[in-house]
Amino acid sequence: MQSQTYVKVNAITTLLTIPQVGVETGIGEKSTFQFDVTASFWKSVNGKPMEFYIFIPEYRYHFKEKYNGFYVGAHVGFTLYNFQKWNYLNSDLYEKGFGYVMGATVGYQQKINDQFLLDFFLGGGNSQGYYKGYYIGTDTRYESAEGNNKSGEWLPYRVGVMVSYKFK
Repeated sequence: MQSQTYVKVNAITTLLTIPQVGVETGIGEKSTFQFDVTASFWKSVNGKPMEFYIFIPEYRYHFKEKYNGFYVGAHVGFTLYNFQKWNYLNSDLYEKGFGYVMGATVGYQQKINDQFLLDFFLGGGNSQGYYKGYYIGTDTRYESAEGNNKSGEWLPYRVGVMVSYKFK
């Protein structure tokens, strides 16, 4: 019973053509481990780069029982991106880089039947990025940092409804 495993797809981000897929498995009476990947494969949207990948392993504690009710999670993840940040949307600037995220998730899981459940969640935390900034079109650097530039932000970066299927 403790090692039940679910394969999951985020219905909301997948409909937005940014799939998030994951696996969640039991590791204790009220504990689970989830690993998920979110990916935007878009090389360009309106001439602006929008490609990113987020890899997040997460420990979850379920207050009632696993896979039924409220839970909280803690995670540390890794990111790769070739992306125009939200605060540069009206410019010709973008970043290529990598980073890490550290944060928490709150969620609620509702069983539909013995095989399926819905996982409603919201998460975020601190994101630290190491990147090189470029001008779109010329690919010349717009900042003068030697090596990688750095930035950090507190922000939400996980939200959705995972449709989950239990392996038998």
